[in-house]
Amino acid sequence: MLSYQHIYHAGNPADVHKHALLASMLRYLTRKDKPLSYLETHSGRGLYQLDAAEAQKTGEAEAGITALRSKFDADHPYVQALQAIRAEHGPRAYPGSPLLASTLLRKGDRLHLAELHPQEYAALSNTMLHKAKCHNQDGFEMAHKVAPPEPRRGILLIDPSYEVKSDYDTIPAQIAKLHKKWNVGVIALWYPLLTSGAHGPMLSQLEQGKFAGALRHEVRFPPVRAGHGMIGSGMFVLNAPYGTEAECASLNAVFS
Repeated sequence: MLSYQHIYHAGNPADVHKHALLASMLRYLTRKDKPLSYLETHSGRGLYQLDAAEAQKTGEAEAGITALRSKFDADHPYVQALQAIRAEHGPRAYPGSPLLASTLLRKGDRLHLAELHPQEYAALSNTMLHKAKCHNQDGFEMAHKVAPPEPRRGILLIDPSYEVKSDYDTIPAQIAKLHKKWNVGVIALWYPLLTSGAHGPMLSQLEQGKFAGALRHEVRFPPVRAGHGMIGSGMFVLNAPYGTEAECASLNAVFS
């Protein structure tokens, strides 16, 4: 329990999928001259170095951001944010979604970030100092406490490690409750596509949840290393901003 550290997986193909789609949604939301809120339930440490021993041990970024970056247009917000972050933190830096979001957001926008792992929370607090309100608590508890946030416009990213296997069973009900409390919020759930099929029942429940206009997008890729059970990445989004479907189509080409 609480052993997961994303540094071993930072910048992998699933990160590229999730972060590119998140950046696209934030770009649209920030076009309006109105403040917004960004919430995240499983934040990690916020910033990773791909030449760290942990990242080098798995080498997952080589199949992810290293191989795929050239497939994005230079003006894509994901690429622009990555460039800005690497200019500040070094050429092998890779942002977690909290730092990616804060780079794309504006003064006046608010961030609430939850992380339960004590060491990851300490690193997150240091990375996001003066940029966000960090909560050392269960991410769903934070989301229910804050939602609906102020400002009311905004997005919630649910990005578990699924280290707690019961997440697959409990997430659909959590999303339903949060959507009821914050019906105008964009709620985005990331999930892995697994050879075990463990994600299947959760998705069936979500699809049966009668969320009007929900968007589901998946990309597939080879296992990043021998014996790895993740063969793709998915996002399930409620109240997806305009243009998200077009971004999904573009991501299909990136991963083709």
